[in-house]
Amino acid sequence: MAGTGGDVYFEFVVVGRQVKVTAIDAASGLEAVVLGPAATPQSDLQRLALRKLEMRRQREGKV
Repeated sequence: MAGTGGDVYFEFVVVGRQVKVTAIDAASGLEAVVLGPAATPQSDLQRLALRKLEMRRQREGKV
C-alpha cells in the first residue's frame, strides 16, 4: 500500500480476541503497531496503523 512516504507493508496477527497490526515502512524499516478487537474491520485497523506510522515518520523526519 502506498502511503505519503512510499510503500507500506502490513502484518496482521491474531492474539486471542485481539488483532495486532504492524505497519512497516518499506524504505526505512520504521514500524508502528496497533491492537484492536478481532471484530474490528481489517480496513479500520489498517488505516489506524498507517496514520500512526505517518506520525512516526514526521516525528523522526523520514517524510
